[in-house]
This record gives sequence, structure tokens and C-alpha cells, in this order.
Amino acid sequence: MTEQRHSALGLHPIEADAGEEHVELLKRRQIVRRTKIAALIVLVLLALGAGRTVLSRMANARSLEAGATEYAKQYVRTTQARRGGSGQTLALPGTLQGFVQAPIAARASGYLKRWTKDIGSRVEKGELLAEIETPEIDQQLTQAIAAREQAASSLALAKSTVERWEGLRKKDVVSQQDLEERRSAVAQSQSNVAAADANVQRLRQLEGFKRIVAPFAGVITKRNVDVGDLIDAGGAASRPLFLLAQTDPLRVYVSVPQAYAQLVKPGQSVVVTQSELRGQKFSGQVARTSASIDTATRTMQVEIALPNADGRLLPGAYVQVALPLQASGGLTVATNTLLFRAEGTMVAVVDPQGRVTLRRVSVGRNYGEAFEVLDGVTEAERIVLNPPDWMADGQTVALAPPEPAAPGASGAAAAASAGPTKAPL
Repeated sequence: MTEQRHSALGLHPIEADAGEEHVELLKRRQIVRRTKIAALIVLVLLALGAGRTVLSRMANARSLEAGATEYAKQYVRTTQARRGGSGQTLALPGTLQGFVQAPIAARASGYLKRWTKDIGSRVEKGELLAEIETPEIDQQLTQAIAAREQAASSLALAKSTVERWEGLRKKDVVSQQDLEERRSAVAQSQSNVAAADANVQRLRQLEGFKRIVAPFAGVITKRNVDVGDLIDAGGAASRPLFLLAQTDPLRVYVSVPQAYAQLVKPGQSVVVTQSELRGQKFSGQVARTSASIDTATRTMQVEIALPNADGRLLPGAYVQVALPLQASGGLTVATNTLLFRAEGTMVAVVDPQGRVTLRRVSVGRNYGEAFEVLDGVTEAERIVLNPPDWMADGQTVALAPPEPAAPGASGAAAAASAGPTKAPL
């Protein structure tokens, strides 16, 4: 740069020595300025990082607080008390029995000659089951017939004697006393003949018992004798020869608890199932009840008539009887709503604000999946399903959202079947 240019700019030329110092000074100032700028940039970056960290932590804190609040909520599912309907049934165990079931025993003593029917055989009324050899009865019958003939001969002699003595009496040859004695002998002979006839008839009837016949149509369920066995009729060691059961219809006897005895009436329809016959249901009817409570078991015996034309059900089988109960009109709640505390049986009721109130209830009939409540709740109140043991009065809970209904299921059925869910604590 020329001196004229320096003059125009108001700059004075620097001497050589002074120029070097001035250049060094400018360099230092530039270094200081750049250092300050760098430091300022670093400070700005640090401030931005600190601000971002603070904001992130504040957001995390708010999110954590919201999550903790949501996490601390106790979600419950609720239900409502319902009026008892006609769909309630009482399941009771029972044992199938033949409608008519009798042991077939022998009336005549002897040896079994042969049997014609074995277990599982279906027989008609009057059909021959077995025959017995009775040599003693045969001899007694022969003796009785001979004794009857002897008595008849004595009667004939007595009658002819009376006829002769009556002729003699007319001639006054014999006394009236002698005639009366002969007439008395005729009466005695007539009585002897009558007794002999009765004895013969008795033995002939015993002879008829040599043939064991079926007293009714049914199935032979047991045979206790074989050919050659000694049959001791009426003896201490006597046993039935056969067991005969009528399998159509069948009988089922069940014991109904006292709490439900008033709800069972003759003519009610019932459903009988057997675990081995899956998917099959058999319709029966209450035939009669004992109309009294057994003091030992506090139950009432009920007899059910069950048709069995196809013979699928077997006597002696264990079955389940579903007995429909008449509607009681009372309120019922699900079994999984009850709390058993020292104060008694209770339920947890939730108000619209989500506060829990424990109510003591009086329990009536037990329907298996539901209980009848006599007091303590109303139809409008919401009752907690599966309440935890630590649930207490005044606790705040939240209602869980309803689960979506399964395809093909009604909303009421889905709500009834949905169980309570709770958020983990």
C-alpha cells in the first residue's frame, strides 16, 4: 500500500520494528477473540444440552407419574344381582334301578334239575327259568293221596252204618244215643276227608313250585345256582336263584336337600345324564316324593321314572339328575362375588365414584354357580367379581373395560362368563 493510500485512510506508516510488534499484537487479539467465540459456542451448546436434559427428565417424570398413577389403579369387573329365573337347576347324584326288581327264590326244597335262562336273558311273564327235583315232596304227595283214600273209605263206612242204625231206630231196636254216636262218626269222617283233601292240595301246590317261572317280564341280572345245587326253601342258608329286573321304565331315587324340598313337585320333568354316554341326555319325570324330611340326613327322597325302551341305560349305573327348580323370585348373585369374613358373608359394592362398600348379606339357597341373597343388595348396585381378600371399605377402584363378545355369543352371555381382571400391583 502506498503512502498516498495510507494518508487517504488516515493511517500512518509504521516503522519496521514497530510493525512487527503490531502484527504480533494483532495475532494475539485474534487468538483471544477466537477463544472467546469458541468458549461462547461451547457454553451455548452446554446450555442447550442441559436444557434438553432437564426437559427430558421433566417429561420422563410426568410420564412416570402418570404411569404410576395408572399402575396403582385396581381394576375390577362387576356384576349385578338378578331375579331368580326358571333356568336354575339342581344337580344330584342317583343310581338307576329296575322299575320292578325282585329276587326269584324257591318255595320247594330239592335239587336243581336244570336252568333255562342265564344272565342277560330277556324273559316274558310265566316263562320257565328252572326246574327242581323234589323226591321228598313227591313221596309226601303219594302218602297224602293214600291217606285221603283211607279217610274216604272210613266216611263211606260211617255213612252206611248210620243208614242201618236209622232203620233200627225206627223199629226201636237201638237207642237214640247210639244213633247220635254213629252220626257223629260220619261228621268226623267228613272232616278227615276234608283235611286230607287240603293236605293233598297243599302238596300239589308245592309240586307246582318245582317249576320256577318269571313273575313279570324283564331281564335276568343274576343267577346264583347251577345244576345239582341243593335248594333249601326257607332255610337259613337259602338264597335267591335268580334276580329279575324290569328295565323299561327305570327308577332313579335322589335325595333332595331340605332347602329345596318345597320346590320339587310330582310331574316335573328332569334330565338324566351318564358320564359314559357323552352328549346323550334322557328325559324323565318326578313320579312321587316321600313328602317328608329324613331326620338323619335332612333330605327328602324323590322317585323319578325314566323311560328306557332302547335299553341304553343299565340298572345299577351311576347317573347325574338335573332337577329344574321353580323360580323363587329372590335375588341371586354369582358365587365368586362372596367374601367370607369374621363379620359374616359379605359382598363388595362399587358406587358411581368407584368407592367400595362391603355389605353383609344373608344367603339363601345355593344354586351351584349362584347364591340366593335375602337382603343386603339391590338389583341396581354393582357387585365386584372375585374380590381380593385385602379389599376394604372406602377403597377406590376402577371398572375394567368389557371384553369383546365371542363370535356367535350374546352380549349378556359374554358378560356373564367374563371373569374379573386386575392390573398388576
